Amino acid sequence: MVSAVVLTGCTGELDADPDASASASAPSGGGSGAGPLGNPDGTKPGLAAISSEADRESARQLIERVRTAGRGPKTGYDRDEFGPAWTDTADGVPLARNGCDTRNDLLRRDGQELRFRSGSDCVVASMTLHDPYTGTTIEWSKQRASEVQIDHVVPLSYSWQLGSARWSEDKRRQLANDVLNLLPVEGRANSAKRDSGPASWLPPDKAIRCAYAVRFGQVALKYEMPVTAADKRTMLQQCGG
Repeated sequence: MVSAVVLTGCTGELDADPDASASASAPSGGGSGAGPLGNPDGTKPGLAAISSEADRESARQLIERVRTAGRGPKTGYDRDEFGPAWTDTADGVPLARNGCDTRNDLLRRDGQELRFRSGSDCVVASMTLHDPYTGTTIEWSKQRASEVQIDHVVPLSYSWQLGSARWSEDKRRQLANDVLNLLPVEGRANSAKRDSGPASWLPPDKAIRCAYAVRFGQVALKYEMPVTAADKRTMLQQCGG
């Protein structure tokens, strides 16, 4: 029988645990973890709500710096244009080349009460995750892997239509694996988002929407990528603009 190591407060990628299942508790609201303004590189866990007026003003100032442009065609988009999924070799981003793939880095970053596959400190077998998008707490195991998915805050297809089609392959690979642009979240919420910008989709938990808008803006600024005018207006509105 496979054994597992139990750790608290960090996570990795997952194999089936026959004694674990995925379930969600009632929403707690407001997110959990680090606020985006104090986490500019995305290495701290989770996404906490922005509540103070001073922080909301800082949020609006950050979003105001984001350029706008029209959304181009999706012609030529393919996930493979952004390199292999969850590679550990995307240079120029935090946690690269640490011996653990990007997906597992994120699970170790955001998960709690982690159980790793026997003999591994990377591959997560089960965990507890506070989902910032819905405000629910998910008890997760590999048996129901789709219950937790990794969201690209700025979707790759969205980025393609806003300019990444003209980027180098290295820069696209960075965006796809940059922990600033990645959050483990409830699978249903991620599936509902698809490749939407903020004007078309926002997290169900209203308390987290300003923080989400800031994170979207942080990624856009880091990669010198515009957003649509409608998306920028929506982002500002979430922070009281």
